[in-house]
Amino acid sequence: MTLVIIDYGSGNLRSAAKAYERAARESGLNTPVLVTSDPEAVLTADHIVLPGVGAFADCWRGLNATTGMIEALHEQVIQKGKPFMGVCVGMQLMASVGREYKDCEGLGWIPGEVIKMDPEDQNLKIPHMGWNELKVLKKHPVLDGLEDGTHIYFVHSYHYVAENKEHVLAEVNYGHEITAVVSKDNMIGTQFHPEKSQEAGLKLFANFLKWKP
Repeated sequence: MTLVIIDYGSGNLRSAAKAYERAARESGLNTPVLVTSDPEAVLTADHIVLPGVGAFADCWRGLNATTGMIEALHEQVIQKGKPFMGVCVGMQLMASVGREYKDCEGLGWIPGEVIKMDPEDQNLKIPHMGWNELKVLKKHPVLDGLEDGTHIYFVHSYHYVAENKEHVLAEVNYGHEITAVVSKDNMIGTQFHPEKSQEAGLKLFANFLKWKP
């Protein structure tokens, strides 16, 4: 079994790779973790992770500029149903559209839009940066062991508003309810950074590696 973390020029991927390697090791899983920009490697992967840091449009542009990557993702995730995780902007890219600076289409895998956070309390700083408490709305194998109140780490200014609330597994409150986890079929995405969320993040990564949707 191989896990692929997609490198399309967005963010430091080494910390995510090291966290996945540790989660695999501590769970007794012999799972190679490959960071790659090669779509051929994605086509042979068993689990796929799409990270992302920065602006939605920049990440979308970077993904499109990686020749053959979107086609490989569509084949593996949509056609073959391979387990897929989007992290931060990688999660947001599953939406229909991102509205950061300008409207930019996304993958459209889980319908919704990514819009600027607008907390009623103007003392709350944007970006939303730091620890927050998870509010679990629905059970899911990848969230096994993550209870209400679990502390997880965020860095973002925009948030995912899903068209169908059924796709939202967990939220946090930061002046208003914010989607923390979305899921549909073989896909799951986290707005927070599991690789920065200590034991909770390692647990989530281990659950993802074991997940067989």
